[in-house]
Amino acid sequence: MRIVFMGTPDFAVPSLRALAGSGHEVVGVFTQPDRPKGRGGKVQMSPVKECALEYGIPVFQPQRIRVDGLEDLRALAPDLCVTAAFGQILSQDVLDVPQMGTVNVHASLLPRHRGAGPIQWAMLSGDETAGVTTMLTDAGIDTGDMLLKTEVTIGEEETAGELTDRLANAGAELLLETIRLMEEDNCPRQKQDDALSTYDPKVTKELGRLNFEETTRQCLLRVRAMNPWPCAYVETQTGAIKVWRAKAAQGSGKPGQVLRADKNGLVIATGDGAIELCEIQAPNAKRMEARAYLLGHPIPTGIQLSEVTL
Repeated sequence: MRIVFMGTPDFAVPSLRALAGSGHEVVGVFTQPDRPKGRGGKVQMSPVKECALEYGIPVFQPQRIRVDGLEDLRALAPDLCVTAAFGQILSQDVLDVPQMGTVNVHASLLPRHRGAGPIQWAMLSGDETAGVTTMLTDAGIDTGDMLLKTEVTIGEEETAGELTDRLANAGAELLLETIRLMEEDNCPRQKQDDALSTYDPKVTKELGRLNFEETTRQCLLRVRAMNPWPCAYVETQTGAIKVWRAKAAQGSGKPGQVLRADKNGLVIATGDGAIELCEIQAPNAKRMEARAYLLGHPIPTGIQLSEVTL
């Protein structure tokens, strides 16, 4: 089978590797254009492009596939297209190219968590389970008919990054099974119930801002859901403190108040109790245990964390 793969971030790489080793002919890979990243602004390839080059697969990087990538796609004459976190919306013209349609590997248990960032939103919503759904892409946003699903339990201390790795590998296995059943003309297909759907907006840096008016549980969910990007944070008088790890703590006070800041930890009052910030990163500093940071950067108790001068 001639397959064109479309994807961009790390989540998509296991699916591409699975296809490349499956015996199918991956005739081309579409991914987002190279972009500057990091403080130095160095232009970097997407993880999917790096993987494609490793396998010697031709790579295409249109700004918008429906405009400047359509003719390249048609020339490849794919039987099937596969998408996994591609990052571009496919027009009907694009969807009409592959004879067997386009299968999307979506990191949620559809119809819940349509849209971008489904893993982060599943954790932020307090879901106990997450998963991957393969679906036939239509002109909507994650609204196509569902094919196969796989479900996992979200660990109590698991971060979004850790869950992404698990779901990426699970999605690769699910993709191969989906294609096998499609070839046999025996793949189940089910319409989504729109009444059960949720649509989540794109994850932004602002979503990482900790609001201590919320409950301790919600604060902890935000810390885990925003790890590794954009990372939960608290604005102070001299910059943002990133919060990489946290846990529930004893205590109470005005939300955002520093209840303890010593060798025993950094504890902040929340809307219904307290939270200990275990691993933090001050502006222009490395990640470290909060207790270690406090040895050289004392923080007074009783004040709002947002009022601290680092």
